[in-house]
This record gives sequence, C-alpha cells and structure tokens, in this order.
Amino acid sequence: MIARLFSARLTWLALVVLVLGATLPLYVTGYILGILTLSYYFGVFAMAWDLLFGFAGEVNFGPTFLIGLGAYTAGIINANWGWPMAACVLAGALMAVLGGVLLALPALKLKGPYFGLVTLVAVLLLQNFIVIFAGVTGGEIGLTVPDVLFIDDSANYEFALGFMALSGAILFGLSRSPIGLILQASGQDAVETAALGFNVAKHKLAAFCVSAFFSGTAGALMIFYLGTASVGTVVDIAVGVQVIIAAVLGGRRTILGAAVGAIFLILAGEALRPLGELSTFVVSAVALAVILFFPNGFIGSLLRVGERS
Repeated sequence: MIARLFSARLTWLALVVLVLGATLPLYVTGYILGILTLSYYFGVFAMAWDLLFGFAGEVNFGPTFLIGLGAYTAGIINANWGWPMAACVLAGALMAVLGGVLLALPALKLKGPYFGLVTLVAVLLLQNFIVIFAGVTGGEIGLTVPDVLFIDDSANYEFALGFMALSGAILFGLSRSPIGLILQASGQDAVETAALGFNVAKHKLAAFCVSAFFSGTAGALMIFYLGTASVGTVVDIAVGVQVIIAAVLGGRRTILGAAVGAIFLILAGEALRPLGELSTFVVSAVALAVILFFPNGFIGSLLRVGERS
C-alpha cells in the first residue's frame, strides 16, 4: 500500500504543494496566514466527508453534526473542568465517533435519500441542544475556551498545515487500500458487493467512524485556534453545505482534491468580501459552474487529462 501511495501522481503533486505551503510564513502577512489556517481545518472536514460520500456512496448532509460534537465536547471540557488541550481534543474526537456510531447504526439500514435526511435532522437536533442548554454550551452567544493552540500566527499555520497533511495522507492511503476498494465497490453496487462475500454494512460503518474521528478532531482543534465555539462556526447547516461543495469542487473520490476545494472556497470568499452580499453569489455561481461543466472537480479533471495524455 505504501508503494502504491507514493507512486500515485496525485501524491507527488500534493507533496510539492505542501513544501511550497510550508514556506509561506516567510513572505506573507499574518492576516493571510490566518485565512489559510482556517481553510486547512475546512480541508480536513471536506476530506473526511469525501471518504464517506465518494467511496461509500452515502450522502451525509450533516457533516457539522460530527464537527460540532467534537468541537463542543472539547470546548465544554476545557471551559468547565480545565482539562489539557490534548485530552480535550481526544475527548472531542471520541465523542464524534460515538455520536457517529449511534447515528450510523440505524441510518445505514435506510435506503435512498433517507440516510441523508437523518444526518440533516441530527444537525438540527444538535443546534437545538446547544441553545436549550445554554448554561453549559454558551447558547447562541457562543462558548469561549480559556486555552488556545498558539499565540504566534506562523505556529498556528504550520500546525494546521501539518495536521491537514497528516490527515490527508491517512485518508488517502485508506482510500487506496483494499478497504477503500471495497467501499468504492459497495458505493457503486452494494448488492453485488455483498454477493461477493463482503460485509457492506460493516465497511460503511467503519468509514463513518473514520470520517467522524477526523471531523471531530479537526472541529476540536479549530475552536482552540479560534478561541470560541459557536453554532455559526461549527454546527450551522450553511457550514455543512460549504464542506460538501468543497469536496465536490475538488473532485469526488480524490480525497486530496477535497482539501483543494476547501482552500479555494475560503480564499475566494475572503478575496470577494469587499463585494458584500454579492460575494456569496459570485462564489456560489463559480461553484455551480464547476460542478455543471467539470463534474469531476479540479483534481479529478486534472487527473483525467493526465490519463488521456
């Protein structure tokens, strides 16, 4: 699997971009580093979502359910009990996995669009829970965490870049492993895959758990970067839509392309901010055009051109 991983054209392209990205603190401002840092966490969200949708074929309309569980669990523990950040992040990741299992066990038995609807309702339930128990969660105002990852912009940037790179390597390797091939086969034809003797439900549940782990971990780390957790930043449905669009823009079943899509969306939104409300329209229009005319996404289209040549 390792040999296959490093022989892939996409991997070498990612390594070149990663090396170039690591040099950015030498010549860009702290403001730009801050935007990129946030985009790297969104990159992990999108890659984790792509593993479930791109390979397992399950449309999760509520990625922020897993993200929010990780973020709020870590934030609440840190704010109320003062646990170290590492322990809080681990607790957030485990809570996201636990929540993902409890959600996936009944949801994966459903057919058609019902799985997606269940995940969407889960987000709404989490939002209401946060508002109802505002004394613990901070409610609509948000939850302030006393600890932060780093004070220095460059340190925050390098940490987020390293975390995204490590997450991408693991998820990409998993997607190219026999497990990933089984997931891809089950996503295309679950009945035929099961007829070959593979436990489709078990593999999809495993994919959901992996997706939940990385989503929860990235959510927890992001709130320690921002210093606060709120519905608008980690749970809102609009955030989930942004994650989904990022993964589709980058290229389904590419994993690393999802990170590219997330970085593009965050940077484009920030660059067009002077347009006000019009910026959302422009970014959405570009995203729609890419999805309609380049259904394989940025990286997917690039790889297909390379294969034809």
